[in-house]
Amino acid sequence: MTASGAARRFALISFLSWLPTGLFIPVLVLLLLDKGVSLTAVAALGVAYSVAIMVLELPTGGLADVVGRRPMIVASAAASLIALLLLGLAESILLLVASSILRGIGRALGSGPVEAWYVDTVQARSEVSDAELSRGLSFGLMASSVALAVGTVAGALIPFALHTSLAVPVLIAAACDAVRLVVTIFAMPEPKYAPATLRSVLRGVPAAIATGLSLGVRNALLIRILSTGAGMVAALAVIELLTPAWMGELAGSPDRGVLAYGIVAAVGFAADAVGSGLSMRLTRRLDSARAVCLVGFAVSVFSLACLAGATAVDGLGGILAAGGAYLLMFVGLGIVGGPMGQLLHSQVASAERATVLSVQSLIGYLGGAVGAVALGQLAVATSMAAAFGVAAVLLAIPGWLLVTAATPARAESRQVEV
Repeated sequence: MTASGAARRFALISFLSWLPTGLFIPVLVLLLLDKGVSLTAVAALGVAYSVAIMVLELPTGGLADVVGRRPMIVASAAASLIALLLLGLAESILLLVASSILRGIGRALGSGPVEAWYVDTVQARSEVSDAELSRGLSFGLMASSVALAVGTVAGALIPFALHTSLAVPVLIAAACDAVRLVVTIFAMPEPKYAPATLRSVLRGVPAAIATGLSLGVRNALLIRILSTGAGMVAALAVIELLTPAWMGELAGSPDRGVLAYGIVAAVGFAADAVGSGLSMRLTRRLDSARAVCLVGFAVSVFSLACLAGATAVDGLGGILAAGGAYLLMFVGLGIVGGPMGQLLHSQVASAERATVLSVQSLIGYLGGAVGAVALGQLAVATSMAAAFGVAAVLLAIPGWLLVTAATPARAESRQVEV
């Protein structure tokens, strides 16, 4: 398989992985309320989903390093498919709990193996440059952002434009997962791993997790990458927490605020895709992952400062200023994604690649949770401008440390043996 062929398949699987999420997000809460689930129970279902991800993130990453990437992606698609069928069709609260847990399992299973498969595939070709790897990673991130943008718009429009049930976007999302499952089976070849037995899994998974965690605390560049990722997610979390209410205040009513934020959020995903596309162009021009990261961080930090300033503007002007800064931030984060991934993979061997990606995902998840709580409290105690300003600092400092870090020796690519 050529490097460009692997990049296209990586982008396709990334698109199919995130399209279902975009489709069901706009209708999720309303669908559950329509099924008679209380708002408190809806929140509890969200907690069940989150706990499943946090508990399984590292074990599933270790399992992907032991038994292979493709089985994990197939299992992720299958779990998500069943979860969405239950969400769309079930009425029982127990089945809806099962749906939330299965969605969390599916997300944990699929959080790292797709990217790990792509990097392993292209690194098997010695002539592939770091710049080409970075562009391929950006291509996959762009496909994910396009999927979220398209899915969010479609998921919101289908029930109301076509006067169909709220469950229809969810069932379409399930069909997308079925397509992902089939594509993974037939279009994602990978080298054979050592035959997995119960004993090899019980020995190999804890070893892979320990190796990945150890690498994450010993490698200076990886520490900075993980810290930067946590800062990025914390900034996103506080924006997602504060912006909807802010939009409602600026628009003059909750309904108009929901509409304004929904439009801005959908276009934000598209802006992230634009940033990923710009990242590929900048990588060709600058030929340096660090230089491209510096551009992306500068754009994102500037946009957070603009968000802080926009809080002083009222009415339509405030909405436009906030929306412009919001979109600019997503452009900056889109620019950063591919080059930062390339820097990460330059320090990680095949045997622990999926585990380290799971560590990155888990740290980002925790950073988002802590950031939302801490900066949300700061906004209540002081102002939204202060919260956005601190978010800019949380992104600027680790970002600067990342682009100025020394580069340790490149990790050797090796296949796991159990």
